[in-house]
Amino acid sequence: MPELPEVETVMRGLQARLEGRTISRARVHRPNLRWPFPAGLAVRLTGAHVAGFRRRAKYILMRLDGGDSVLVHLGMSGRMVIGRAGGNDIPRHEHLTLETEDGWRVGFVDPRRFGSVDLVPTAAEDKHRLLAGLGPEPLEAAFTPALLSAALAGRRTPIKAALLDQGTVAGLGNIYVCEALFRAGISPLRLAHTVAGARAVRLVPEIKATLTEAIAAGGSSLRDYVQPDGELGYFQHAWKVYGRTGERCEHCPGPLGCAGVRRIVQSGRSTFYCGQTQR
Repeated sequence: MPELPEVETVMRGLQARLEGRTISRARVHRPNLRWPFPAGLAVRLTGAHVAGFRRRAKYILMRLDGGDSVLVHLGMSGRMVIGRAGGNDIPRHEHLTLETEDGWRVGFVDPRRFGSVDLVPTAAEDKHRLLAGLGPEPLEAAFTPALLSAALAGRRTPIKAALLDQGTVAGLGNIYVCEALFRAGISPLRLAHTVAGARAVRLVPEIKATLTEAIAAGGSSLRDYVQPDGELGYFQHAWKVYGRTGERCEHCPGPLGCAGVRRIVQSGRSTFYCGQTQR
């Protein structure tokens, strides 16, 4: 599933092509994805002016000048495809098509149909059932070691699971939690409440740095994910532990005494870490 950097990259691609433009034609090609499309969605989008974009966690919000926002979740395999408009052919697995007055076309392609699209009043975005329980955005200034420490206080779940809880912090996924914990030298097995305080002071900057670098690289390309212009993300080439089982991590001084990056399963998800340098 695309994580925060991938969703941010997709949002920026859509923003560059759609913001300030009018949707001249909208088409819905099936009644539902994970949930039904909003009734009359194509009619409501046709003629709408795109005022701006916002990302919240792993959700994209396209704000319209009429006071509504289109909420998009890419799901497991969803992606946005941008190209020149022309013709009525519908590519395979494209379920929503938007065309602009200046000749551009955006298609929501989702082979597995775990994605979703909804309409929500812009003024009430954060009250939507999918957004209401989310924690702070990790890249905002308000996400501080003190805030994270308060969220972790008393929690006896592993820190990896706590960070994947979207109520703790919004938008973090498996890849970037593994990477941030490695950079901070914190074991994914450590109980969450023990990270509050000095370890949170190390962890928060590493979460921000990991996400910032991943966004700059266009995200990580896994399975179906590509950027709206068709390019792949490149952050997977900078992974320090994720998917690198058995390799020596960059913090270990040499092969002696280093068992390499380990892979374990936590809550059904693969966790990668260095048992020697993460404590």
